Amino acid sequence: MRLAEEEFAGIVGRVRDRLALEARVPDPQAVAAAARVEGVVLGAADLLRLLDAVGAALAGAGRLQPLLDVAGTTDVLVNGGGQVWVDDGHGLRRHDLVLDGESEVRALAVRLAAGAGRRLDEASPFVDARLPDGTRLHAVLPPLAPDGTHLSLRVPAVRRLGLEELESSGAVPAELGEVLRAVVARRLSFLVSGGTGSGKTTLLQALLGLVPADERIVVVEDSGELRPDHPHVVRLEARHGNVEGRGTVGLDDLVRQALRMRPDRLVVGECRGAEVRDLLAALNTGHSGGAGTLHANAAADVPVRLHALAATAGVGPAVVDAQVLAGVDVVVHVDRVDGRRGVGEVGVVTADRGRAVVLPALVRTSSGVRAGPGLNRLVARTGPSRAGRCAP
Repeated sequence: MRLAEEEFAGIVGRVRDRLALEARVPDPQAVAAAARVEGVVLGAADLLRLLDAVGAALAGAGRLQPLLDVAGTTDVLVNGGGQVWVDDGHGLRRHDLVLDGESEVRALAVRLAAGAGRRLDEASPFVDARLPDGTRLHAVLPPLAPDGTHLSLRVPAVRRLGLEELESSGAVPAELGEVLRAVVARRLSFLVSGGTGSGKTTLLQALLGLVPADERIVVVEDSGELRPDHPHVVRLEARHGNVEGRGTVGLDDLVRQALRMRPDRLVVGECRGAEVRDLLAALNTGHSGGAGTLHANAAADVPVRLHALAATAGVGPAVVDAQVLAGVDVVVHVDRVDGRRGVGEVGVVTADRGRAVVLPALVRTSSGVRAGPGLNRLVARTGPSRAGRCAP
């Protein structure tokens, strides 16, 4: 007879604690031996369940691991108190699983952080790291999170989607796909903007897959996420300091190293703060066709967003505008509509009385793709296409 979930969870906890105490690897023999010592007699089916559960509890994400293993899952979130939410590509939904309060959530967050080589405690109450399997971890402890520890896990894409697949899924309309191919082919520098979980990395990865095979792509990221389907990619990843704050290697250091690595295209991953200075510097080094991603509400908001981020690095708006006008040609904005991710707008960077602005060139609507005031400028840079005949 299959054990009840509550009884089974208790057995998992006891066996897990014994293996941890004895510092044993949770292989089948060790799990079976620990169960016998605990006075537990299991059938074959429950023993296999126990093996998986204990392995996840010691090396994976505990009771969250089965959710992370489901094909299509992009995010698993735990709120203070143990509520679990899952995004499987169709928007967030509440899951039936509930963790056992603050003690389990905090213990899991601390263990995962330690597995990523990071510290999570009262002296260092938040962490942003990448787990050994590539999963992105973010956690915040009380009192910064007064309702309890919050845990966010972002699952890396197992399969890299190409632009053709994004078009066939409806995420990229055919007219916009044609324009995006021209952006890459003509070596225009571009930014992909959008909100959290909108698909910025997925789109940028697909576009980098269009780069000719004889070109070398050097990717610089704070936390490695980009893995384009391309034969010649060099990936550099920033390093956070140890518990004493030593050993930090920032994006600015990596950009300088990347420039010495003979890149044909230089890509700087997502900017969330002062590192925008390094992104703009990278796009103004004479390497055309560079790219990066940025959080923004709309393509037109990108210059203002860049101003705000650059201010944290002591860079003024006039300098930012000059660098954007010299180094960025196009902004591609992605968003969510009815829970589905996709390209919503393509804008072109131009000057307005010395300021950098992004004019909407092609905008996706419920009835198709319509032209914006920047279309003629975009066509001048990318060449004619079907998108050039879109209705205003």
